[in-house]
Formats: sequence, structure tokens, C-alpha cells
Amino acid sequence: MKISANGLSIEVDDQGPPSGQAILMIMGLGMQLVAWPDELVNDLLGRGYRVIRFDNRDIGLSQHFDDAGAPNLAWAGLRHVMHLKQHSPYGLCDMAADAIGVLDALGVARAHVCGASMGGMIAQHLAAENPERVRSLTLIMTTAGARNLPQPSMAVRQAMLGRPDGQDMSAVVAHLQRLLSVIGSAAYPPDPQRQQRLLLAAAQRSWHPQGTARQLLAVMADGDRTPLLARIGAPTFVIHGEADPLIPVAAGHHLLQHIRGAEGDFIAGMGHDLPLPLLPRIAAGIAGCAARAAN
Repeated sequence: MKISANGLSIEVDDQGPPSGQAILMIMGLGMQLVAWPDELVNDLLGRGYRVIRFDNRDIGLSQHFDDAGAPNLAWAGLRHVMHLKQHSPYGLCDMAADAIGVLDALGVARAHVCGASMGGMIAQHLAAENPERVRSLTLIMTTAGARNLPQPSMAVRQAMLGRPDGQDMSAVVAHLQRLLSVIGSAAYPPDPQRQQRLLLAAAQRSWHPQGTARQLLAVMADGDRTPLLARIGAPTFVIHGEADPLIPVAAGHHLLQHIRGAEGDFIAGMGHDLPLPLLPRIAAGIAGCAARAAN
């Protein structure tokens, strides 16, 4: 359903009992709300939670910012390496305000917040700047963006900046499969037919690479969030794959060291994805962190 949040049109999926404690799920770069696996959502629903997913601005069925034009990511990447100021149409703070707007529109005063990858970066802003709205915080395969942390290899960067070989859906799906083969969990290979089916459904729902590029520019413009971490007071749980090639596991340990009272689960063989066999473990981690907030 469409709602108005922070002055934008935002697509939302809201499931579970209205009286249940809400879990706000914030997805990563270029990913739509459907990237949160149904199996994970259903596990949390089965525990009595109200699960709220939404498309971030500029992606999926939420409002796009095409009037801002397509960024020059090569030039932006060079400026990032040189520690020069970036100029982006919007920032991660704006996307955190969108998330607050979703809660406002749905009448949710406080929520457990779960963010993956870029969604975890947005969640850091949300928890630091709006502590009264956050019951607990789960950060999955994400980073504070500290400059001294290990960075992805050139092969991973090239895969992230790759493009489909054509405009048809089969080319888009093949491109996404290639990307996931580079950044995903080699120890937990997906069922190819299931993966293809899910990627095709997502691409048919919406395929908007310009929005992904602008979101990436927002990430580069955000800089080092380490100073924010000391302001996070909600019970926090960090989930990170030890084999993550996009955001190396050192980033997860960095979060754990800088967020007061944070706990973590570092998973052997997990890359930068949400493998089906690990979803029960991830759901248990989210729920366990939520339970800590109730104590």
C-alpha cells in the first residue's frame, strides 16, 4: 500500500497484529522490500510481531528522484577515495526521516528496527537521532563507514558497478545472479530455480538502476558514522557474515566495539546475502534482541 511519509509517496507492506510490537525492516542498496525473505517475515509474524517493510525512496514502488539525474559514479568514487565532499540529491539522514515518517503514518510510536547493509546505515542514524522511537536495533551485514576498515576488492567493486547485457528481464535477472555469485554466501549456495524466480519477480515489480546509483551516492556522501554510535542507547544486536566480500566482517566487530552493550553473531560462511538455511538463526537474533528491550 502507498502511504505519505516525510512528504513522499512510500510503498509499505504491513503484516501482523496491530497490537503486536512492530519490527521496522529497512533494506539495503537498490533492494526492494521484497528482498526481505518471506520465510524470515513469517518467522517473526509467528512470534507475534507486527512486521513492517517498505521500499526506500528512489527504489521499488516508492517515489523516485529521476529529476535529479543520473550521478557520475566514477567521479564520485574518485572523490570518495580522495576524501572530498560529495554532493548528493538526498542523504541517509533523509532516508532515516522517511523511516520515521513510515512509523508516523502507521501510528507506531516505537519499533524494533532491523536494517541490512545500507538499511543498517540508515538505522544507525535513526537510532542515534531518534532514540525515543527505537525499542531495539538489529544491524545486519553493515558498517559505520570508518575509513580504516577493510574495503571490498576491485572485483567486488566492479561487480557492484556492472550493468545487464540487455534491457529485457532475462538480462536483468542474469546480471543480478552474477552479482550475487560474487557477494553472496559461497558456503550456502542458493537453489538456482528459487533464486531466479525471486529475482524475476523483483525485477518485474520494479527495475530502477538510476535510483540505486543515487542511493550509492548518498552512502558515499555520508562518511564515517562512528561518532553516531556512542549515541545509540537501544539494545543492539550485530549480525555479520565472516565471509562477507562486500562489507568485510571487521565492520561488524567495529560496530560491536563502539555501541554500548551491543551483542553479536558472526556467522561462518555467510557472505553479503540472507541465505535460506540461516533465516531461522537471523530471526532468532532479531527476536532475542527485541526480548532484551522488554527486560
